[in-house]
Amino acid sequence: MLLKQRLDRQLRIEGWDQRALAEAKIGIVGDDDPLGSLYVMSASALGVNNIIVIAPRLDGKLCEMALKINPALNMVYVEGYYTHPVLDDVFVGCDVIVDVSNYALANKLLLEKGFREGVPIVRGFCYERDGEQGVKSFTYMRGREWQECEEILSPENLPVDHFDDGVLDIIAAGIVLDETKNILMGRDVSEEVIQYRRKSVRSAAFDPAIGVIGAGALGNFVGLALGYTGFRRMTFIDPDVVEITNLNRQVFVYDAIGLSKAEILAERLNDFFDIEAQGRVASFTKATDISRYDVIFDCTDNFEARIAISDKCKEASKVLISGGTGADAGQVVVYHPEAGGATPAEMLGLYDIVAKRQIDTNVGGRAACVEQPDPSVIMVNQIIAGFMVDSYRRLLDGQEAPNTFYDSTSDMRIVV
Repeated sequence: MLLKQRLDRQLRIEGWDQRALAEAKIGIVGDDDPLGSLYVMSASALGVNNIIVIAPRLDGKLCEMALKINPALNMVYVEGYYTHPVLDDVFVGCDVIVDVSNYALANKLLLEKGFREGVPIVRGFCYERDGEQGVKSFTYMRGREWQECEEILSPENLPVDHFDDGVLDIIAAGIVLDETKNILMGRDVSEEVIQYRRKSVRSAAFDPAIGVIGAGALGNFVGLALGYTGFRRMTFIDPDVVEITNLNRQVFVYDAIGLSKAEILAERLNDFFDIEAQGRVASFTKATDISRYDVIFDCTDNFEARIAISDKCKEASKVLISGGTGADAGQVVVYHPEAGGATPAEMLGLYDIVAKRQIDTNVGGRAACVEQPDPSVIMVNQIIAGFMVDSYRRLLDGQEAPNTFYDSTSDMRIVV
């Protein structure tokens, strides 16, 4: 019963097959960066119970979180690199193999295994080449053309030092997990190489004061991505306490039912990164003072709050990075006062939506969204949170930060 309550928000998704996830066996080939560990943590929250990992290193904190998020998780860890077919035996009986390694020998061995045995191979990684950084993911299944496979082979044949980026890792892990879910549930995977790319960004020259409105799923992953970026001064503002139905996607609050979302998230980010995050138990209103912040991240799921945040940031000329998610899709809308343009509330038409909803509520009683909580799942939240933080990094680097859209039901997946 507790498991069903924890997974309630994803069980509400039409056609969702939790048993397929719980009974699946997933093999993972990783490297010495956090990407494999991020995947393990997110898969654990999704309700995946059986994982086998071959990697030279796993992040102890992320794996500890994975085990606390899902006590039913059975993870076998083989320390080392996947460099010889003799290691195939480790993956006997796997329904899917996830390749997040950064050397072509493993990539090729796994593609050959997928071709020979018919096991799906989901490949995902972040990269840096010729002044460009980004994320790529591709799912190989027997019968697919090999031309796309050439795009997702690592440039180095053997394990070497390589580019890694925590924010892009969060995005990549979410995309790869989304494709894994599609395979296990018999849904379509992307026919294209899923990719996100931009010019390389430099480290920020200063440590901004960051306000994060909302400490739910988006807020958890925005905090994680900001920590990986090196930012230390964050304040999370949220009036709510942790509920059991939050635990399928709010990864830092795994055992904090009844405690303040904002305070527990700040506390655990401080422990994770040794930073100075703070939590404030409060709602965002038109009277909220945002003068101390250099940027606001809107991680709320309430249209009235999002309107208030947009209005306040426009009035105070504050940079606003706004994220919104649904069960299958989400978007990031950036407001930069120096560049002008519409606020997120203006661009997304939230004023009209709220006005119409108020009319419908007055006519027909309580709104349906109040009666029926919206479905929500971890992958879209972590992908959108990663894009939100990457958008801010682009702004700090002097680049344009276009609005970004992700749709797990579209072959394009990512539109920038």
